[in-house]
Amino acid sequence: MRADRLLTTLLLLQNRGRLTAPQLAAELEVSVRTVYRDIEALAASGVPVYAERGPAGGFRLLDGYRTRLTGLTGEEADSLALAGMPAAAAELGLGADLATASLKLAAALPAELGERARRVQERFHLDAPGWFRDADPVPFLAQVAAAVWEGRRLRVRYRRWRGEVDRDLHPLGLVLKGGIWYLVAAVDVTPRTYRVSRLLAVEPLGQPVERPADFDLADYWAGSARALEAARYQGEARLRVSPRGRRLMPMMFGAAGVRAVREAAPADRDGWAELTLPVEAVPVAVTDLLRLGAEAEVLDPPELRAALAATVRELADRYR
Repeated sequence: MRADRLLTTLLLLQNRGRLTAPQLAAELEVSVRTVYRDIEALAASGVPVYAERGPAGGFRLLDGYRTRLTGLTGEEADSLALAGMPAAAAELGLGADLATASLKLAAALPAELGERARRVQERFHLDAPGWFRDADPVPFLAQVAAAVWEGRRLRVRYRRWRGEVDRDLHPLGLVLKGGIWYLVAAVDVTPRTYRVSRLLAVEPLGQPVERPADFDLADYWAGSARALEAARYQGEARLRVSPRGRRLMPMMFGAAGVRAVREAAPADRDGWAELTLPVEAVPVAVTDLLRLGAEAEVLDPPELRAALAATVRELADRYR
């Protein structure tokens, strides 16, 4: 709406000082011509905005002028939980609300605190997703978020490893972990976790969610993460690893690799050291350890060493 855009223009000028028409157009996602019309409308309403000519020119407010139109709407207040994560807010359909709420908060701060907030924003940036991985497509995220917020049930089609299933869910919360969205929802009375990108269809239902009285999203997620971590590793492998291999392990195996290298035995005269690494099932462990190439040797367990040796022989035969 134009009224929202005029308020945003006013807040941008108040918070950032002089801005050119192209800069305002980029911030508001409108044309430069629209910016000129909006500036004229602000001036006609009594806002002391004026233009400065020349290469360093632009629009600015009269020194000392501050608006008091800084009250938050409900949607803007909701979006503040995602402050610092504009990409996540945009995926939830709250990007514009978060931008406006941030401007309003900045406008309401005293000059000294506003300058400190700007300094933090200039010097710190949060980028949650991991490296070298495309973001999950989440076409149904906005619908799922609406169901979570409104406390309405969902009927979904979900892609599991073993095939597709239909579920009637009681949405309890959303979690963003490493750039991946997860839905926590109850089936009957048991909370479960669903990866939002694997939702194939979503149908909002009119019935209200039956929310367990003692359910706490943060506690559930912490316990679920611990259980997943415990179930993931099914054993340990004793390895002999070169200096280069030890440098690669934190990048390849994350926290488990960091711990393994930190707790490794002293290196021998050639620089190789023995260490213990948690591993998944043997087929998965073979694939993971092959990434170290010739920089590591599996010493135990015997079945993992044999499986790795058989895979290496097969590769050698194929490339001979």
